[in-house]
Amino acid sequence: MTITQEQLRWLEGLIRQDKLVKFYQWCEWRKMRLEALERDHYECQICKRKGRYRRAQNVHHIKEVKSRPDLALTLDNLESVCIKCHNEIHGKEYNLKNKQKPFVNVERW
Repeated sequence: MTITQEQLRWLEGLIRQDKLVKFYQWCEWRKMRLEALERDHYECQICKRKGRYRRAQNVHHIKEVKSRPDLALTLDNLESVCIKCHNEIHGKEYNLKNKQKPFVNVERW
């Protein structure tokens, strides 16, 4: 699917306003996301290249929407990835490591 000029202007406006959440809620994106997951059989493509299997829950834009909004709905620019790999791509792996629960010493009688 290619993005129309009108859609591109709308998306560029969202980028300028820092409101990309609206793009990810848009029905056209949701359809394209599902198409990418089905194409990749819900397998993380990064793990697959490493000889591993992990279920993909995210769809990653290879060329980011902010830098290439014209490719936002291009299937060849999408890759199904697991949450761990997606966080690593975007430098958010610290979120996974720091989610340990704090020690609480509560005695209950």
